[in-house]
Amino acid sequence: MASDENLSPALDDIRVHVKLKLFALWSSVMFCYIYGDFFGLFKTGALQAIISGRTPVGAISEGVLLGMSVSVAIPSVMVFLSLVLPPRLNRWMNIILGAAYTVIMIVTMRGNWYFYIFLGFVEITLTALIVFYAWTWPKQRAR
Repeated sequence: MASDENLSPALDDIRVHVKLKLFALWSSVMFCYIYGDFFGLFKTGALQAIISGRTPVGAISEGVLLGMSVSVAIPSVMVFLSLVLPPRLNRWMNIILGAAYTVIMIVTMRGNWYFYIFLGFVEITLTALIVFYAWTWPKQRAR
């Protein structure tokens, strides 16, 4: 039988609320987006394409830039909304948007450079975790 002095104490830990997990996951997704876009500028011809008015989704226009802005604003705003929305709305927005951004990344990473594919897998993992944590949001008894 082992003596008590041979047992190491368990490390202290806290229970992290699902809202904080979602906040951290959306924050991590945003960092991956930012770095992916930044590293993309180093691809051969990327800056020349921007200067000549081309983007991966077509010619630069107000509409294209607005669409690109919306696509990055949603995850940015979800960082905040994950903390402040009421649980039911919060849960469903995270499930829907987490799933949508998972699909978007699956579609956009095909045939890309290795750094983008790597960040894509990280982003898919993070957005899938967003869906998982929102889906499995702990329930409490109604008062």
